[in-house]
Amino acid sequence: MTCGGGQVLFIQKGNYGKVKLDGLAIAAIGQSPEGQTMMESYGNWNLSYNYIDEKATPEQRKALEAIAAKVLTPGASKKTETRYVPITRKLEGKDHEITLGQYGTFRGHLVEGGMGSASKIVNPPGADPIHHEYAQGRTSKMTYTDANQNWAWENSNYMFGTFTVDDVQYEKFAAGLAQKIAHMKDAKALENK
Repeated sequence: MTCGGGQVLFIQKGNYGKVKLDGLAIAAIGQSPEGQTMMESYGNWNLSYNYIDEKATPEQRKALEAIAAKVLTPGASKKTETRYVPITRKLEGKDHEITLGQYGTFRGHLVEGGMGSASKIVNPPGADPIHHEYAQGRTSKMTYTDANQNWAWENSNYMFGTFTVDDVQYEKFAAGLAQKIAHMKDAKALENK
């Protein structure tokens, strides 16, 4: 069994250098090889596709591509492509819907925690700066038809979070991730001797 899924970032207010990115979105879809987790197969995923908001100007597209390359799944797969598509989101209470042009639709809802509020996950293992805290949810339907895939899932994991992040936080995370991946490869090499 493979492990796969996606993430979509909607930028309420942000910039890349002097390029304003308010109101734009980027997304990524990835999949691990069969029988391997996303982390242990990082760099060897079956696919890692990026989706850039088609309403971005050429300058904004370059900025969003740079962010996707650094933040979403940097170096996760040798099979990568970038598509420019309309990316939409509709939030109605606990129900959420996201579309990636003709390639994907994600519908989900937040899982109720104690006393009717959203159930939150804080500081999960391997969390990067944008996944350090989020509300837990469940998909009602996820479809994806790109990269020779035909996904149609129900009742899988869904996460929803808001965050503020800068490049300094990501540089620190990237250095830590590189060390972790190197350590995992070293441990696997020793195991195979």
